Amino acid sequence: MSSVLSLLILGTAAAGYLYYRHLNGNIQTDALNLGENRLGGSKPNAFGQTPLNILLIGSDARNDAENQALGGASDTFDGPPLADVQMLLHLSADRSNMSVISMPRDTMLMMPKCTEPNGKVHPASKGLVQTNESLQRGGPGCTVAAWTELTKIPIDHFMMIDFKGVVSMADAIGGVPVCVEQNVHSRTRDGKGSGLKLPAGESIIQGETALQWLRTRYGFEDGTDIGRTHAQHQYMNSMAREFRKNAKLTNPVKLNSLAQAAIDAMVVDTGLNKIDKLYDLSMELKKVPPGRITMTTMPWVYSSKPGLDGRVEPKAGEAEDLFRMVREDIALDGQGSASPAPGNASTPPDGSATAGTPSAPAQQPTTAPTTAAPASPAKIAVSVRNATGGKDGAEVRAKNRATDVASLLVGKGYTKATAATQTGAEDTTVIRFSGDGQAADAGALATALGLPATSVQKTDEVAGIVLFVGKDWRTGDAPTPPPPAPTKAPDSARALNGDDAKACMKIQEGFTW
Repeated sequence: MSSVLSLLILGTAAAGYLYYRHLNGNIQTDALNLGENRLGGSKPNAFGQTPLNILLIGSDARNDAENQALGGASDTFDGPPLADVQMLLHLSADRSNMSVISMPRDTMLMMPKCTEPNGKVHPASKGLVQTNESLQRGGPGCTVAAWTELTKIPIDHFMMIDFKGVVSMADAIGGVPVCVEQNVHSRTRDGKGSGLKLPAGESIIQGETALQWLRTRYGFEDGTDIGRTHAQHQYMNSMAREFRKNAKLTNPVKLNSLAQAAIDAMVVDTGLNKIDKLYDLSMELKKVPPGRITMTTMPWVYSSKPGLDGRVEPKAGEAEDLFRMVREDIALDGQGSASPAPGNASTPPDGSATAGTPSAPAQQPTTAPTTAAPASPAKIAVSVRNATGGKDGAEVRAKNRATDVASLLVGKGYTKATAATQTGAEDTTVIRFSGDGQAADAGALATALGLPATSVQKTDEVAGIVLFVGKDWRTGDAPTPPPPAPTKAPDSARALNGDDAKACMKIQEGFTW
C-alpha cells in the first residue's frame, strides 16, 4: 500500500525525469486480470472525466533472504505468498477526492476461475475461501478478479509490494509519525506478534519498525485483523501528509533513493510498465488534498458458518452500499465532488502521453475513448436468458421472462433477439459478451435498456452477446431501478479523514508495558 503513496514523490521529480528513464527496465509487471468476467476500464462521465480504480496489494512473500529476515515464520519460507493487505483506491473523475476501501484479510469469499497466461487454470472455488489466498491462484491478477467479482467495480491497475519494499520506502522518506494511546508491545506469551514496541503518544517510525506497525494484530484494539487495518489507514494518511510537507524531498539524492526503492519494491500491471505512465499517475494522485482522502474498511460481520470462527464476510447491504458509491463515483466523505467543467477532463495513465515529456499531461482536454461504432440493432444477435431467481436461488424464476424480454427487444429493433433455453442466476440484469468486436454492440444494448455501464461484462463463458434477465426484472418492460445511492459511507466502514493528525491507536488489554 505504500507503493501508491511513493508515486507522489515521482511526481515531484520532474527536474530529474531523465534519471528515472533508466529504471524502466527494472519495473516488474504481471497480468491485470486473470478472471473470466472483465468489466473493462473505468468509463468517462458526461464531461469526459475518467475515474481511476487501483488495487493495492501487500504480499507476505518470503522468497528471498531479505524478505525472510523481515517476515519471520520460517515454516512459510519459499511457500506461496498471501495477499495480506488489500486496499482499493478510487480517484474521483474530477480529481477532487480519493476513497480507499480495505478488505480484511480474514474475509471469506467465493473465488472466481483464474487462468494464468501460460494456460494453467485455477477452477472457481466450490466453497468460501479466505481472500488473501487469491494471490496463490495465479498472482495479483486473480486478486483483482476476486475484487471485480465481489464489487462489480472496474479495476484499472494494481500495485503490489512486499516486506522489504515497505522497509526501504519508509527509510527513504525519513520516517512516518504514528500514535498509540498506551505503551504497546506486540508479543504474546507463546512468541506470536509483530514485535512492535512503542511508548504512549507519537513516535516517528521507519524501516523494520514501520513494517512491524503495518503487520501488528496482537496489541491493537481487539487483537484482530480489523484493528490492523485501522493502523494501516493511520499510517497511510500520515505518510501522505509527510510527502506533502517534507522539505527534504526536494533533495535530488533523496528523490532518487525513494524512486529506486519504489521501483524495486513494486509489481504493477502491464498498463503501468513505463516511468512516464507512473509519472502521469503520480500527478493525478497529487491533485487530491489530504482532507479529501477517506480511508474505510469494508463493512463486515463474523461468519456464522461451521469451521469459520473468527473469519468475516461482507456485511449484507452496507458493503454493497460502499461498493456502489465507488462504482457511481460518489465521495465517501459526504462532501460531494467539485463542479466539473467541460474541457477540463483528466486522462488516465494509459500510455497515450509521449515518453520523456512529463509536462502535466493530465490537464490536457480530452474526450471519451473512441471505440468502434455499434452495428444497427437489426444486425445485433442477442441471446436472452432467464436469471430472475437471483444468485441465492431463494425465488423461483419468473415464467417466460426470456421470451417476454426477447419480444421486447424485437420491438426495439433487435430483430435477432431470441430466448435461450439456458438459464442463469443474477441479482441484477447483466449483459455479457465474448469478443472485443462485440463491446460496442453490447454497450449499445445496455443503453437501449437503460442499464448502467457496469452491467456490461466481457467473459469467456458465453458465446456472442447474452442478456441475463436478473432478479430486478421479474416483471414489466424495464428492470426495477435501485434505490438512491448513499451520499456518505456507512458508519460501519469506520471512515478516517486524511487530515486527521490526531488519530491514535487503542491498545489491547494485556499488551502494555
